[in-house]
Amino acid sequence: METIILTGMMGAGKTTAGRMLAQKLLCSFSDLDECIEKNEQKSVSEIFETLGESYFRNCEYETLKQIFKPENTIISLGGGAFENKKIQNMLLNKTNIIYLQTSPQSIIERIKNDQTRPLLKNNMTIEKISELINIREKNYKLATYTVITDNKNTDEIVSEIIKCVC
Repeated sequence: METIILTGMMGAGKTTAGRMLAQKLLCSFSDLDECIEKNEQKSVSEIFETLGESYFRNCEYETLKQIFKPENTIISLGGGAFENKKIQNMLLNKTNIIYLQTSPQSIIERIKNDQTRPLLKNNMTIEKISELINIREKNYKLATYTVITDNKNTDEIVSEIIKCVC
């Protein structure tokens, strides 16, 4: 099976769906942000605060190069990772990329109590989330498939992904 990449906004369910998908398809799973945190010995928020967003974006690419395998792997990208043209070039036409499309209302509901989102620090509003979606959506839409996650549980999302890739 070709590697599956999950992309989409923070709170779209990439990590949760990715873990379940890997269990169902009997393959490995990696969350890019978790791998970066392990490599850097810092949280994503700490990296943003101390080293800056551009350093973090470079970490995304370098870490993805380390963990990428062309087959039998599920990788959950961070919300902004697919903005990076180097990451797009690395993944497009070599993987099944699934865009987990989620409305700003659903995102705010899922992450409203999460203070670890550096791009929403002190500005967790539907307007800010809508702005980020508007900026990123042109890249998200490069994905092989789109799965709408609103009003669906993880089982339903994973089932839709499986229908797309199998």
